[in-house]
Amino acid sequence: MQQFTIGCDPEIFLKDQMGNFKSVIGLLGGNKWVPRKLSEVGHACLEDNVAVEFNIPPCSTFEDFKREVQATMEMVRGVLPPDLHYDMSSAVVFPDSELACDEAWVFGCEPDYNAWSMEENPKPESPNKNLRSAGGHIHVGSDLAIANPIECVRAMDLFLGVPSTRLDVNGGPRRELYGKPGAFRFKPYGVEYRTLSNFWIFSDNLIHWAYQGTQRALDFIHSGKEIPEEHGNLIQDCINNNNNNAYDQLKSIYAI
Repeated sequence: MQQFTIGCDPEIFLKDQMGNFKSVIGLLGGNKWVPRKLSEVGHACLEDNVAVEFNIPPCSTFEDFKREVQATMEMVRGVLPPDLHYDMSSAVVFPDSELACDEAWVFGCEPDYNAWSMEENPKPESPNKNLRSAGGHIHVGSDLAIANPIECVRAMDLFLGVPSTRLDVNGGPRRELYGKPGAFRFKPYGVEYRTLSNFWIFSDNLIHWAYQGTQRALDFIHSGKEIPEEHGNLIQDCINNNNNNAYDQLKSIYAI
């Protein structure tokens, strides 16, 4: 199996005890440029628009990955106001009262790219200006991802993006803003895969699914396999449009 490191920087929305969604702005501290350190070994958090974002250290095994995701979520919980708790939603329409500051209107600190069109993705816009979304981006570190970033991201679409259309049952609204097929950023250590929402961080089984799908994608590329153009079109159709026929064809061919 191909060796790699894996990390993530998921976002989570907050609710108060009355069940109202609350902005994190001004409650946590930290930003994209200077995160709030939670440890000396890479755990950190920050305010990303109205959502909490957390960062974990790079991990080399599934056991480490699961432990760090769950431990960092608990660290963040410990520095939040006690009347707020995590919500599992990946797309929320916030009330005007929670968006009444400049920070609530800052989206995306740097561009990302489409591994299928080979172009920069346009800045997201939704007809509902109060819609906010929460990602569950996966960071992959490996020589293979450095040498073949496009192929790795396309394979991650196959083994993660496509099955996520069945597992992330509430993920549709997020795709008005983010979560398009092949969304990624180049990184010095490899790639940041940006298609997934945060749905997978809330259970052991789904954390394992995210790790295993990343492993399968890298093993696929390492073995010299390629995704034919017609299958790439199916992948994009499945993720963009939740196309059942495209999903069934890909499942039959690749046992996803």
